[in-house]
Amino acid sequence: MKYGTIGTSWITDSFIKASQKTNDLTLTAVYSRSEKKARQFADTYAVDYVFTDLEQMAKSNVIDCIYIASPNSLHYEQAIFFLKHKKHVICEKPIFSNTNELNEAYKTAEENGVFLFEAIRSIHSPNFKQLKSNISKVSKVRSAILHQIRYSSKYNSYLDGDNPNIFSAEFSGGALVDMGIYPLYLAVALFGKPASVSYVAYKLESGVDGSGTLVLNYGTFTCTVICSKIVTSYIPCEIHGENGTFVFDDASKMNNLTFIDNQTSKAMSIESPDIEEDMVYEIGSFARIIETNSVEEYENLKKLSQIVLSITEEARRQNGIVYACER
Repeated sequence: MKYGTIGTSWITDSFIKASQKTNDLTLTAVYSRSEKKARQFADTYAVDYVFTDLEQMAKSNVIDCIYIASPNSLHYEQAIFFLKHKKHVICEKPIFSNTNELNEAYKTAEENGVFLFEAIRSIHSPNFKQLKSNISKVSKVRSAILHQIRYSSKYNSYLDGDNPNIFSAEFSGGALVDMGIYPLYLAVALFGKPASVSYVAYKLESGVDGSGTLVLNYGTFTCTVICSKIVTSYIPCEIHGENGTFVFDDASKMNNLTFIDNQTSKAMSIESPDIEEDMVYEIGSFARIIETNSVEEYENLKKLSQIVLSITEEARRQNGIVYACER
């Protein structure tokens, strides 16, 4: 399947390198508002087609699918544009700013006979599948602490008086929708939709959260999601049950996945072999769904995106975080 890209940052580089490890996607076109930047990017990957006009790109027959990795606030308009031109859309997380945008985009995809995916690599990885298939080892889950806490180099620019996209309400930024999306997605994919949510954020002067703690109430247990782009943590994630505890290093990669038995204190590794270009797993999932028209698998992914976005939307509401597109 032929695909094009929107965005020329490191995340697009990572996606392209992962796609080159598969037979599922072939890069045929790149887009940037800057022709110079687009051509530099195209030259890096020996791509023939360069676009600086989205309409021309969407109307062309050189792509079947578009990968969107632009600033968050641009995702919706760009996705709708390509969906209406009957192109499949893979949109980098967070997929959109709010659930209204998400519901409209899914409707547009259905009307045009194409698929819309949120690119969240963690839930497609071998380690996630290992964790999910082994979660019963803990017996009854009683608590979980999942986090993604990493100091962003963009924070230096913010402190210097700039307005980086990820720290900007204009571009639908903030810690929860950027870093927190990984542990949040993990929680929802493992435990489902919580009964209630509560978010306490450290709100920056720009109007978005620099860090925060999100508590997901599941009735018989709570899952605490901690996220930050202004500090760094070195502690593991944990899922605690009556029979034992799962421990792993990173909510996005789940490295060093280990189960520790409560009775014996014996640690057992259940980690799966992984590859550096770990976006290959989500690419494989998306390609399979498109090729086989796997409606059930697609609906499951849609449900996950809807729950996660509804939670971040509620969390923002509780803290008065309003994006420019919502004013």
